[in-house]
Amino acid sequence: MKKQRYFIGMLLLLVSSLLSAQQELEGYLQVAAENNPGLKAKFNEYMAALEVAPQVGALPDPTVAFGYFISPVQTRVGPQQFKISASQMFPWFGTLKAKENVSVQMAKAKYEVFLETRSKLFSEVRATYFNVYLNRKAIEITRENLTILNTLQKLANIKVEAGKVSAVDEYRIEMEIGDLENQLALLVDKQYALEVMFNNLLNVEKQQAVATPDILWTDDLALGKEQVMDSIRSNNHQLLDLSLQQEALAYRKELAGKLGGPGFSVGMDYTIVGKGDNNMAGTDAFVFPMVGITIPLYRNKYRAMVNELVYLQEAKELEKADKGNLLETVLENTWKGYLDADRRIGLFHSQLGLAGQSLNILETEYATGNRNFEEILRMERKVLKYGLELEMARSDKQAAISFINYLMGQ
Repeated sequence: MKKQRYFIGMLLLLVSSLLSAQQELEGYLQVAAENNPGLKAKFNEYMAALEVAPQVGALPDPTVAFGYFISPVQTRVGPQQFKISASQMFPWFGTLKAKENVSVQMAKAKYEVFLETRSKLFSEVRATYFNVYLNRKAIEITRENLTILNTLQKLANIKVEAGKVSAVDEYRIEMEIGDLENQLALLVDKQYALEVMFNNLLNVEKQQAVATPDILWTDDLALGKEQVMDSIRSNNHQLLDLSLQQEALAYRKELAGKLGGPGFSVGMDYTIVGKGDNNMAGTDAFVFPMVGITIPLYRNKYRAMVNELVYLQEAKELEKADKGNLLETVLENTWKGYLDADRRIGLFHSQLGLAGQSLNILETEYATGNRNFEEILRMERKVLKYGLELEMARSDKQAAISFINYLMGQ
């Protein structure tokens, strides 16, 4: 009964630790979303695109003109001295709305670009986080193997002094320790570089420590491959961006047709008349309204504009189809890596347990003088290899899940 309670307690402690580690990663993602300059730049581009609609949806600025008669024009009521005129242009019905629709759709496309950048950033943060974890575990496993080798070295020294084995055993283990110490130094240098890379993604201090769990969680994907592909087709931000660009082209095509319609202008003239020859004050002449029309006589350019947009729509449709095929290929490769990593976790967990048990047996047999030292070193290398491979499989699996989530636009 006590053993069961101990086991349940350890299991709850492990689950609590993994949940805490996942929450820490979510916290890092939040910091990246708030601080990353590249993501901020995309958001500002989206905000700038929102400001286009009020510009293109407004009427052209009215025109006000002032004219002064150097040689006043004499009229019956007096000489014309100067004239003030004002006019307002009005495009064809629906033109301004079509321009506004184009800008709104382009702003929506910019927002999808922002969401795509955010999803990609989160995927990079997660992938780098898993690399930080993997390298840290490699340092830990390497140090554990150095401890094992140091213990074996003491045992070998005792047997050499007793004359039971050759000094070659001692030399072999010294070479093995030297190789591992060099590998450990390289891993420590790599750890610093990985943490700098991670903190740069978050745009925080480069010296800030990165917290990782003792054992990486082994969550599985909740969806099957076909469901994931359906989600990619519906939610991938690159595909959504292309769809919104297609809609913007449809509005541009509508706009091109409306630009071929006539425009109108409405205005007024106000003429100031001075005193006449009879020294009497003149009468100001107020003329209203003044109506003008812009006639689009050169139709070829408008037809060319419509044809251009037809070709662009077709090109965008083909680009979307090509992007869909590419994403499907990427998913297949990532899914293969996900399944492979999941299999490797089970394999190397079992292999590591067997290698550890074998090493313990070999150490005991060597202590009693019944085992060749070369076999111990060979098994020790397997313990090191399987330990690293197990952690790499855990990291690869979560990295694959993270990338698949990115493809689904999450």
